[in-house]
Amino acid sequence: MPDSNGSEAFSLVDPLVTDSYEVIPGRRDAGLLVLCDHARNTIPDDYGTLGLPADQLQRHIAYDIGAEAVTRILAQKLGAPAICTRFSRLLIDPNRGLDDPTLIMRISDGAVVPGNRHIDEKERDRRVRQYYEPYHLRIDSLIEQCVAAGVPPVLLSVHSFTESWKGTPRPWHAAILWDRDYRFSVPLLEALRAEAGIAVGENEPYDGKLAGDCMWQHGTRRGLAHTIVEVRQDLIRSAEGQRAWGERLAAAVQSVFARNDIREPMHRVQYFGSHTDTEGTPPFTSPAERNPA
Repeated sequence: MPDSNGSEAFSLVDPLVTDSYEVIPGRRDAGLLVLCDHARNTIPDDYGTLGLPADQLQRHIAYDIGAEAVTRILAQKLGAPAICTRFSRLLIDPNRGLDDPTLIMRISDGAVVPGNRHIDEKERDRRVRQYYEPYHLRIDSLIEQCVAAGVPPVLLSVHSFTESWKGTPRPWHAAILWDRDYRFSVPLLEALRAEAGIAVGENEPYDGKLAGDCMWQHGTRRGLAHTIVEVRQDLIRSAEGQRAWGERLAAAVQSVFARNDIREPMHRVQYFGSHTDTEGTPPFTSPAERNPA
């Protein structure tokens, strides 16, 4: 059904809020889907605190500090849909492939996670079914609704990083992480670097080439333009910082989308592959193919 602006709004057939995720409604034809994989530090009640002291759940090991608020502000400014997780990455990390050894962390940045130390296959599968899989299936359904509206969406994943690592300060205010698909990543990087006084890393402090991560699953394998933006956590701990960076990122995305020379290619399905591809890399399959009735 068209919204008040005459644009297609999201169907409410699928739930907007579950234990796994929250969908922030937006226009299906906005050309953008925003994701926040590490939005919350929430541990479900039946897991307690995974045996960790409560203060450990306030650290970056549990979630990406400030990223959810930035995601909400960015999505609202652009009228774009967004999806945020509602569980801690310590329970299971949705930004990892199912075969990644860091999918469920037993030790994270020096903190032993007692509730994960002796996890067996049955418990791993339970977390996959209840938290990991619903999030990824909902991303698939949101993408398909955007495609059905006639605009294959650009994917923007919002993360945050610590201001230092093992005592070494990180000089970047933000970073763009990408693999082979340059269509959105490079113009967004250029737009952010055009602002005076902003140091923006490119594939640092992390590398955008990670097989099985969220952008690989939903961007690389589907041929959708995509990128990861990282913001330094000390800049977005406060509401003021979150607002400033949400608006800054929204303005940068708007400037990229306004470029006539790249708009059409950016919204075209095109397969660039990944630097991590091997002969055994599986082809993309739709949710219906992965989960036959």
